[in-house]
Amino acid sequence: MAFASAAAVEAGTGHDPASHAVQTGSVTAAAVDLTDPHKKDIAMQLVSSAENSSLDWRAQYKYIEDIGDGRGYTAGIIGFCSGTGDMLELVQLYTDREPGNVLAKYLPALKKVNGSDSHKGLDPNFTKDWRKAASDKVFQQAQDDERDRVYFNPAVNQAKKDGLRALGQFIYYDAIVMHGPGSDGDSFGGIRAAAMKKAKTPAQGGNEVTYLNAFLDARKVAMKHEEAHSDTSRVDTEQRVFLKAGNLDLDPPLHWKVYGDSYSIEK
Repeated sequence: MAFASAAAVEAGTGHDPASHAVQTGSVTAAAVDLTDPHKKDIAMQLVSSAENSSLDWRAQYKYIEDIGDGRGYTAGIIGFCSGTGDMLELVQLYTDREPGNVLAKYLPALKKVNGSDSHKGLDPNFTKDWRKAASDKVFQQAQDDERDRVYFNPAVNQAKKDGLRALGQFIYYDAIVMHGPGSDGDSFGGIRAAAMKKAKTPAQGGNEVTYLNAFLDARKVAMKHEEAHSDTSRVDTEQRVFLKAGNLDLDPPLHWKVYGDSYSIEK
Protein backbone atom coordinates (compact mmCIF):
# COMPACT_ATOMS: atom_id res chain seq x y z
CA MET A 1 0.00 0.00 0.00
CA ALA A 2 1.22 3.52 -0.78
CA PHE A 3 0.99 5.53 2.39
CA ALA A 4 0.14 9.23 2.23
CA SER A 5 3.20 11.44 2.30
CA ALA A 6 1.76 14.45 4.09
CA ALA A 7 0.49 14.47 7.66
CA ALA A 8 -3.23 15.13 7.95
CA VAL A 9 -4.07 18.49 9.50
CA GLU A 10 -7.40 19.37 10.99
CA ALA A 11 -9.19 21.93 8.86
CA GLY A 12 -8.79 25.42 10.17
CA THR A 13 -6.92 24.47 13.34
CA GLY A 14 -3.38 24.23 12.03
CA HIS A 15 -2.45 21.24 14.17
CA ASP A 16 -2.04 17.53 13.76
CA PRO A 17 -5.23 15.71 14.87
CA ALA A 18 -3.13 12.90 16.34
CA SER A 19 -1.70 15.19 19.00
CA HIS A 20 -4.88 15.06 21.16
CA ALA A 21 -3.66 17.40 23.88
CA VAL A 22 -5.09 16.92 27.36
CA GLN A 23 -5.22 19.47 30.18
CA THR A 24 -3.31 18.62 33.35
CA GLY A 25 -3.78 21.60 35.63
CA SER A 26 -2.19 24.57 33.88
CA VAL A 27 -0.02 22.33 31.69
CA THR A 28 -1.12 20.90 28.33
CA ALA A 29 0.38 17.48 27.57
CA ALA A 30 0.01 15.48 24.38
CA ALA A 31 -1.32 11.95 24.76
CA VAL A 32 1.41 9.35 24.39
CA ASP A 33 1.26 7.40 21.14
CA LEU A 34 2.39 3.89 20.27
CA THR A 35 5.99 4.95 19.53
CA ASP A 36 6.51 5.55 23.25
CA PRO A 37 8.69 2.63 24.45
CA HIS A 38 6.22 1.51 27.12
CA LYS A 39 3.22 1.73 24.78
CA LYS A 40 5.15 -0.13 22.10
CA ASP A 41 5.96 -2.89 24.56
CA ILE A 42 2.26 -3.14 25.41
CA ALA A 43 1.49 -3.49 21.69
CA MET A 44 4.04 -6.29 21.38
CA GLN A 45 2.48 -8.10 24.36
CA LEU A 46 -1.01 -7.76 22.89
CA VAL A 47 0.07 -9.19 19.55
CA SER A 48 1.99 -11.99 21.25
CA SER A 49 -1.09 -12.97 23.26
CA ALA A 50 -2.90 -13.61 19.98
CA GLU A 51 0.00 -15.00 17.95
CA ASN A 52 1.74 -17.09 20.61
CA SER A 53 -0.63 -17.33 23.62
CA SER A 54 1.98 -15.55 25.74
CA LEU A 55 2.76 -12.00 26.82
CA ASP A 56 6.49 -12.77 26.66
CA TRP A 57 7.03 -11.55 23.10
CA ARG A 58 10.82 -11.65 23.41
CA ALA A 59 10.62 -15.41 23.89
CA GLN A 60 9.24 -15.66 20.36
CA TYR A 61 12.48 -14.91 18.49
CA LYS A 62 12.94 -18.70 18.39
CA TYR A 63 9.35 -19.58 17.46
CA ILE A 64 8.90 -21.45 14.17
CA GLU A 65 6.24 -23.79 12.79
CA ASP A 66 4.04 -24.40 9.77
CA ILE A 67 0.53 -23.51 10.94
CA GLY A 68 -1.07 -24.80 7.76
CA ASP A 69 -2.20 -21.44 6.39
CA GLY A 70 -0.52 -21.81 3.00
CA ARG A 71 2.34 -19.47 3.91
CA GLY A 72 4.95 -22.13 4.67
CA TYR A 73 6.91 -21.65 7.88
CA THR A 74 5.76 -18.91 10.26
CA ALA A 75 8.45 -17.73 12.65
CA GLY A 76 9.83 -15.08 14.96
CA ILE A 77 8.34 -12.20 16.90
CA ILE A 78 5.90 -11.14 14.20
CA GLY A 79 5.29 -14.31 12.22
CA PHE A 80 7.71 -13.88 9.33
CA CYS A 81 6.65 -16.36 6.63
CA SER A 82 8.74 -18.36 4.17
CA GLY A 83 5.95 -18.06 1.61
CA THR A 84 5.37 -14.30 1.70
CA GLY A 85 8.84 -12.81 1.30
CA ASP A 86 9.31 -11.18 4.68
CA MET A 87 11.27 -14.14 6.05
CA LEU A 88 13.56 -13.97 3.02
CA GLU A 89 14.13 -10.26 3.60
CA LEU A 90 14.83 -10.89 7.28
CA VAL A 91 17.40 -13.62 6.63
CA GLN A 92 19.00 -11.43 3.95
CA LEU A 93 19.31 -8.55 6.41
CA TYR A 94 20.78 -10.88 9.03
CA THR A 95 23.30 -12.17 6.49
CA ASP A 96 24.22 -8.64 5.41
CA ARG A 97 25.01 -7.86 9.04
CA GLU A 98 26.59 -11.20 9.93
CA PRO A 99 27.86 -13.09 6.87
CA GLY A 100 28.18 -16.83 7.32
CA ASN A 101 25.47 -17.07 9.97
CA VAL A 102 23.66 -20.39 10.44
CA LEU A 103 20.70 -19.31 8.26
CA ALA A 104 22.66 -17.82 5.37
CA LYS A 105 22.85 -21.14 3.53
CA TYR A 106 19.05 -21.18 3.24
CA LEU A 107 18.81 -17.98 1.19
CA PRO A 108 18.63 -19.79 -2.20
CA ALA A 109 15.87 -22.07 -0.88
CA LEU A 110 13.94 -19.16 0.64
CA LYS A 111 14.02 -17.41 -2.73
CA LYS A 112 12.64 -20.53 -4.44
CA VAL A 113 9.82 -21.21 -1.96
CA ASN A 114 8.70 -17.57 -1.81
CA GLY A 115 5.07 -17.41 -2.89
CA SER A 116 4.33 -21.00 -1.90
CA ASP A 117 3.90 -23.23 1.13
CA SER A 118 6.81 -25.46 0.11
CA HIS A 119 9.58 -26.51 2.51
CA LYS A 120 11.84 -27.62 -0.34
CA GLY A 121 15.47 -26.93 0.50
CA LEU A 122 14.57 -25.97 4.08
CA ASP A 123 13.87 -29.34 5.68
CA PRO A 124 15.04 -31.10 7.72
CA ASN A 125 17.25 -28.66 9.65
CA PHE A 126 15.85 -25.18 9.01
CA THR A 127 13.70 -25.11 12.15
CA LYS A 128 16.61 -26.27 14.31
CA ASP A 129 18.92 -23.68 12.77
CA TRP A 130 16.31 -20.93 13.20
CA ARG A 131 16.12 -21.67 16.91
CA LYS A 132 19.91 -21.65 17.10
CA ALA A 133 20.08 -18.27 15.34
CA ALA A 134 17.48 -16.87 17.74
CA SER A 135 20.05 -16.81 20.56
CA ASP A 136 22.17 -14.40 18.49
CA LYS A 137 21.63 -10.74 19.44
CA VAL A 138 22.32 -9.73 15.83
CA PHE A 139 19.42 -11.89 14.63
CA GLN A 140 17.15 -10.59 17.39
CA GLN A 141 17.93 -7.01 16.36
CA ALA A 142 17.30 -7.88 12.71
CA GLN A 143 13.86 -9.23 13.68
CA ASP A 144 13.11 -6.03 15.61
CA ASP A 145 14.24 -3.84 12.73
CA GLU A 146 12.28 -5.72 10.05
CA ARG A 147 9.17 -5.73 12.24
CA ASP A 148 9.43 -1.96 12.54
CA ARG A 149 10.27 -1.32 8.88
CA VAL A 150 7.60 -3.52 7.32
CA TYR A 151 4.80 -3.46 9.89
CA PHE A 152 5.04 -1.22 12.94
CA ASN A 153 6.24 2.05 11.44
CA PRO A 154 3.94 2.02 8.37
CA ALA A 155 0.91 1.12 10.51
CA VAL A 156 1.56 3.72 13.19
CA ASN A 157 2.45 6.43 10.69
CA GLN A 158 -0.75 5.84 8.72
CA ALA A 159 -2.83 5.77 11.90
CA LYS A 160 -1.38 9.09 13.03
CA LYS A 161 -2.12 10.61 9.62
CA ASP A 162 -5.68 9.34 10.02
CA GLY A 163 -5.91 11.13 13.38
CA LEU A 164 -5.93 8.00 15.54
CA ARG A 165 -4.62 7.72 19.06
CA ALA A 166 -2.69 4.79 20.56
CA LEU A 167 -5.57 2.29 20.43
CA GLY A 168 -6.22 3.02 16.76
CA GLN A 169 -2.51 2.83 16.05
CA PHE A 170 -2.45 -0.61 17.66
CA ILE A 171 -5.56 -1.72 15.76
CA TYR A 172 -3.82 -0.79 12.50
CA TYR A 173 -0.63 -2.56 13.58
CA ASP A 174 -2.37 -5.79 14.53
CA ALA A 175 -4.20 -5.75 11.20
CA ILE A 176 -1.06 -5.23 9.11
CA VAL A 177 0.69 -8.03 11.04
CA MET A 178 -2.01 -10.54 10.14
CA HIS A 179 -3.10 -9.35 6.70
CA GLY A 180 0.05 -7.78 5.27
CA PRO A 181 0.65 -4.26 3.94
CA GLY A 182 -0.92 -4.75 0.50
CA SER A 183 -3.87 -2.99 -1.09
CA ASP A 184 -6.09 -5.91 -2.14
CA GLY A 185 -9.38 -6.46 -0.32
CA ASP A 186 -8.00 -8.79 2.36
CA SER A 187 -4.80 -6.81 3.03
CA PHE A 188 -4.40 -3.85 5.38
CA GLY A 189 -4.96 -1.30 2.63
CA GLY A 190 -8.15 -2.97 1.49
CA ILE A 191 -9.50 -3.19 5.04
CA ARG A 192 -8.80 0.51 5.59
CA ALA A 193 -10.45 1.41 2.28
CA ALA A 194 -13.55 -0.60 3.20
CA ALA A 195 -13.74 1.13 6.59
CA MET A 196 -13.43 4.58 4.98
CA LYS A 197 -16.45 3.82 2.81
CA LYS A 198 -18.48 3.42 6.01
CA ALA A 199 -17.03 6.16 8.21
CA LYS A 200 -14.73 9.17 8.06
CA THR A 201 -11.39 9.10 9.83
CA PRO A 202 -10.83 11.67 12.57
CA ALA A 203 -8.49 13.49 10.17
CA GLN A 204 -11.48 13.80 7.80
CA GLY A 205 -13.64 15.16 10.60
CA GLY A 206 -15.14 11.82 11.63
CA ASN A 207 -15.69 10.33 15.07
CA GLU A 208 -12.77 8.19 16.22
CA VAL A 209 -14.85 5.46 17.87
CA THR A 210 -17.25 5.24 14.91
CA TYR A 211 -14.38 4.92 12.46
CA LEU A 212 -12.53 2.30 14.50
CA ASN A 213 -15.71 0.23 14.79
CA ALA A 214 -16.02 0.39 11.00
CA PHE A 215 -12.39 -0.69 10.64
CA LEU A 216 -12.85 -3.64 13.00
CA ASP A 217 -16.01 -4.65 11.12
CA ALA A 218 -14.04 -4.65 7.86
CA ARG A 219 -11.19 -6.53 9.53
CA LYS A 220 -13.55 -9.30 10.63
CA VAL A 221 -14.83 -9.71 7.08
CA ALA A 222 -11.25 -10.17 5.85
CA MET A 223 -10.42 -12.60 8.66
CA LYS A 224 -13.38 -14.83 7.85
CA HIS A 225 -12.19 -15.18 4.25
CA GLU A 226 -9.37 -17.41 5.52
CA GLU A 227 -9.88 -20.50 7.67
CA ALA A 228 -6.62 -20.01 9.59
CA HIS A 229 -7.79 -16.54 10.68
CA SER A 230 -11.51 -17.20 11.06
CA ASP A 231 -11.46 -16.99 14.88
CA THR A 232 -12.04 -13.26 15.41
CA SER A 233 -11.55 -13.17 19.17
CA ARG A 234 -8.52 -10.87 18.88
CA VAL A 235 -11.03 -8.31 17.59
CA ASP A 236 -14.11 -9.28 19.64
CA THR A 237 -12.64 -9.93 23.08
CA GLU A 238 -9.51 -7.79 22.86
CA GLN A 239 -9.61 -4.71 20.65
CA ARG A 240 -13.36 -4.16 20.82
CA VAL A 241 -13.20 -4.42 24.62
CA PHE A 242 -10.76 -1.52 24.80
CA LEU A 243 -12.80 0.46 22.28
CA LYS A 244 -16.09 -0.04 24.14
CA ALA A 245 -14.37 1.12 27.32
CA GLY A 246 -13.34 4.33 25.53
CA ASN A 247 -9.67 3.58 26.19
CA LEU A 248 -8.44 5.35 23.06
CA ASP A 249 -5.02 5.99 24.60
CA LEU A 250 -4.54 2.27 25.39
CA ASP A 251 -3.74 2.98 29.01
CA PRO A 252 -3.26 0.14 31.51
CA PRO A 253 -4.70 -1.65 33.34
CA LEU A 254 -5.80 -3.74 30.36
CA HIS A 255 -7.83 -6.95 30.63
CA TRP A 256 -8.76 -9.06 27.62
CA LYS A 257 -9.24 -12.54 26.23
CA VAL A 258 -7.91 -14.23 23.09
CA TYR A 259 -9.12 -17.68 22.03
CA GLY A 260 -10.76 -17.98 25.45
CA ASP A 261 -7.60 -17.32 27.46
CA SER A 262 -7.51 -14.32 29.82
CA TYR A 263 -4.64 -11.81 29.97
CA SER A 264 -3.84 -8.65 31.91
CA ILE A 265 -1.36 -5.80 31.78
CA GLU A 266 -1.61 -3.89 35.05
CA LYS A 267 0.75 -0.99 34.40
